[in-house]
Amino acid sequence: MKNNNVKKLVEISLLIALEVILTRFCSINTAILRIGFGFLPIAIIAMMYGPISAGMAYAVGDILGMMIFPSGSYFPGFTLTAFLTGVIYGVVLYKHPKTWGRIILATCLVCLGMNLCLDTVWLHILMGKGFFALLPTRIFKAAIMIPIQTILIQLVWKNIIVKIAKPSEIMA
Repeated sequence: MKNNNVKKLVEISLLIALEVILTRFCSINTAILRIGFGFLPIAIIAMMYGPISAGMAYAVGDILGMMIFPSGSYFPGFTLTAFLTGVIYGVVLYKHPKTWGRIILATCLVCLGMNLCLDTVWLHILMGKGFFALLPTRIFKAAIMIPIQTILIQLVWKNIIVKIAKPSEIMA
Protein backbone atom coordinates (compact mmCIF):
# COMPACT_ATOMS: atom_id res chain seq x y z
CA MET A 1 0.00 0.00 0.00
CA LYS A 2 2.74 2.49 0.96
CA ASN A 3 4.70 1.67 -2.19
CA ASN A 4 1.64 2.43 -4.35
CA ASN A 5 1.21 5.83 -2.69
CA VAL A 6 4.84 6.73 -3.38
CA LYS A 7 4.50 5.61 -7.00
CA LYS A 8 1.30 7.65 -7.39
CA LEU A 9 2.95 10.73 -5.87
CA VAL A 10 6.00 10.42 -8.13
CA GLU A 11 3.88 9.95 -11.27
CA ILE A 12 1.63 12.91 -10.41
CA SER A 13 4.69 15.05 -9.60
CA LEU A 14 6.28 14.27 -12.96
CA LEU A 15 3.03 15.11 -14.74
CA ILE A 16 2.79 18.40 -12.81
CA ALA A 17 6.32 19.25 -13.95
CA LEU A 18 5.34 18.39 -17.52
CA GLU A 19 2.24 20.60 -17.19
CA VAL A 20 4.36 23.55 -16.05
CA ILE A 21 6.79 23.07 -18.94
CA LEU A 22 4.05 22.70 -21.54
CA THR A 23 2.13 25.70 -20.19
CA ARG A 24 5.07 28.06 -19.76
CA PHE A 25 7.30 27.11 -22.69
CA CYS A 26 5.15 25.35 -25.30
CA SER A 27 2.25 27.75 -25.59
CA ILE A 28 1.25 30.89 -27.42
CA ASN A 29 0.58 33.72 -24.96
CA THR A 30 -1.10 37.08 -25.37
CA ALA A 31 -2.63 39.38 -22.78
CA ILE A 32 -6.05 37.74 -23.08
CA LEU A 33 -5.27 34.35 -24.61
CA ARG A 34 -3.08 31.29 -24.01
CA ILE A 35 -3.08 28.38 -26.40
CA GLY A 36 -1.03 25.50 -25.10
CA PHE A 37 -0.84 21.85 -24.18
CA GLY A 38 -0.77 21.97 -20.36
CA PHE A 39 -4.19 20.31 -20.32
CA LEU A 40 -2.74 16.98 -21.45
CA PRO A 41 -0.85 15.92 -18.28
CA ILE A 42 -3.84 16.98 -16.18
CA ALA A 43 -6.23 14.92 -18.30
CA ILE A 44 -3.90 11.94 -17.82
CA ILE A 45 -3.85 12.45 -14.04
CA ALA A 46 -7.65 12.72 -14.08
CA MET A 47 -8.06 9.50 -16.06
CA MET A 48 -5.62 7.56 -13.89
CA TYR A 49 -6.12 8.98 -10.39
CA GLY A 50 -9.45 10.80 -10.29
CA PRO A 51 -10.93 14.27 -9.94
CA ILE A 52 -9.43 15.39 -6.62
CA SER A 53 -5.90 14.36 -7.59
CA ALA A 54 -6.24 16.09 -10.97
CA GLY A 55 -7.74 19.24 -9.47
CA MET A 56 -5.07 19.53 -6.81
CA ALA A 57 -2.32 18.75 -9.34
CA TYR A 58 -3.49 21.48 -11.72
CA ALA A 59 -3.80 24.01 -8.88
CA VAL A 60 -0.30 23.14 -7.65
CA GLY A 61 1.03 23.35 -11.21
CA ASP A 62 -0.58 26.78 -11.66
CA ILE A 63 0.93 28.11 -8.43
CA LEU A 64 4.36 26.60 -9.13
CA GLY A 65 4.33 27.93 -12.67
CA MET A 66 3.58 31.45 -11.43
CA MET A 67 6.24 31.25 -8.71
CA ILE A 68 9.01 29.84 -10.92
CA PHE A 69 8.14 31.57 -14.22
CA PRO A 70 6.01 34.63 -13.42
CA SER A 71 4.18 36.17 -16.36
CA GLY A 72 2.24 38.96 -14.73
CA SER A 73 0.60 39.23 -11.37
CA TYR A 74 -0.83 36.19 -9.62
CA PHE A 75 -4.62 35.97 -9.56
CA PRO A 76 -6.26 33.18 -7.53
CA GLY A 77 -9.21 32.96 -9.90
CA PHE A 78 -7.05 31.20 -12.48
CA THR A 79 -5.95 28.69 -9.83
CA LEU A 80 -9.63 28.03 -9.06
CA THR A 81 -10.25 27.48 -12.78
CA ALA A 82 -7.28 25.09 -12.90
CA PHE A 83 -8.62 23.10 -9.93
CA LEU A 84 -12.12 22.90 -11.42
CA THR A 85 -10.68 21.86 -14.80
CA GLY A 86 -8.92 18.89 -13.22
CA VAL A 87 -12.07 17.98 -11.32
CA ILE A 88 -14.18 18.08 -14.50
CA TYR A 89 -11.75 15.86 -16.40
CA GLY A 90 -11.74 13.44 -13.46
CA VAL A 91 -15.51 13.32 -12.97
CA VAL A 92 -16.12 12.63 -16.66
CA LEU A 93 -13.18 10.32 -17.42
CA TYR A 94 -12.06 8.54 -14.22
CA LYS A 95 -13.21 4.90 -13.97
CA HIS A 96 -15.24 5.26 -17.16
CA PRO A 97 -14.48 3.99 -20.66
CA LYS A 98 -12.40 6.55 -22.54
CA THR A 99 -14.83 6.87 -25.45
CA TRP A 100 -14.87 9.71 -27.94
CA GLY A 101 -18.17 10.89 -26.47
CA ARG A 102 -16.82 11.14 -22.92
CA ILE A 103 -13.65 12.88 -24.06
CA ILE A 104 -15.65 15.34 -26.17
CA LEU A 105 -17.95 16.02 -23.19
CA ALA A 106 -15.01 16.66 -20.85
CA THR A 107 -13.28 18.88 -23.40
CA CYS A 108 -16.44 20.91 -24.12
CA LEU A 109 -17.13 21.42 -20.41
CA VAL A 110 -13.57 22.59 -19.85
CA CYS A 111 -13.21 24.75 -22.97
CA LEU A 112 -16.67 26.32 -22.82
CA GLY A 113 -17.33 26.41 -19.08
CA MET A 114 -13.93 27.03 -17.60
CA ASN A 115 -11.79 28.61 -20.34
CA LEU A 116 -14.45 30.59 -22.17
CA CYS A 117 -16.75 31.67 -19.35
CA LEU A 118 -14.85 31.59 -16.06
CA ASP A 119 -11.46 32.71 -17.40
CA THR A 120 -13.16 35.55 -19.28
CA VAL A 121 -14.71 36.70 -16.00
CA TRP A 122 -11.25 36.67 -14.38
CA LEU A 123 -9.78 38.65 -17.29
CA HIS A 124 -12.66 41.13 -17.07
CA ILE A 125 -11.90 41.64 -13.36
CA LEU A 126 -8.14 41.93 -13.91
CA MET A 127 -8.07 44.09 -17.02
CA GLY A 128 -11.25 46.10 -16.61
CA LYS A 129 -12.24 45.37 -20.21
CA GLY A 130 -15.84 44.54 -20.98
CA PHE A 131 -16.77 40.89 -20.72
CA PHE A 132 -18.35 40.90 -24.18
CA ALA A 133 -15.35 42.70 -25.70
CA LEU A 134 -13.15 39.77 -24.66
CA LEU A 135 -15.50 37.07 -25.97
CA PRO A 136 -14.82 37.00 -29.73
CA THR A 137 -11.14 36.11 -29.34
CA ARG A 138 -11.91 33.61 -26.60
CA ILE A 139 -14.69 31.96 -28.64
CA PHE A 140 -12.18 31.55 -31.47
CA LYS A 141 -9.75 29.89 -29.06
CA ALA A 142 -12.44 27.50 -27.77
CA ALA A 143 -13.44 26.57 -31.32
CA ILE A 144 -9.82 25.68 -32.09
CA MET A 145 -9.01 23.95 -28.82
CA ILE A 146 -12.03 21.63 -28.52
CA PRO A 147 -11.03 19.39 -31.45
CA ILE A 148 -7.31 19.64 -30.65
CA GLN A 149 -7.81 18.65 -27.01
CA THR A 150 -10.24 15.87 -27.89
CA ILE A 151 -7.93 14.28 -30.43
CA LEU A 152 -4.76 14.64 -28.33
CA ILE A 153 -6.35 13.22 -25.17
CA GLN A 154 -7.67 10.19 -27.07
CA LEU A 155 -4.37 9.64 -28.93
CA VAL A 156 -2.23 9.89 -25.81
CA TRP A 157 -4.56 7.61 -23.85
CA LYS A 158 -4.82 4.89 -26.50
CA ASN A 159 -1.27 5.01 -27.89
CA ILE A 160 0.86 5.81 -24.85
CA ILE A 161 -0.83 5.32 -21.48
CA VAL A 162 -2.67 2.08 -22.27
CA LYS A 163 0.45 0.57 -23.86
CA ILE A 164 2.90 1.37 -21.03
CA ALA A 165 0.69 0.89 -17.97
CA LYS A 166 -0.25 -2.43 -16.43
CA PRO A 167 -3.88 -3.42 -17.07
CA SER A 168 -4.60 -3.39 -13.33
CA GLU A 169 -3.48 0.25 -13.08
CA ILE A 170 -5.85 1.71 -15.65
CA MET A 171 -9.37 1.35 -16.85
CA ALA A 172 -9.49 1.37 -20.64
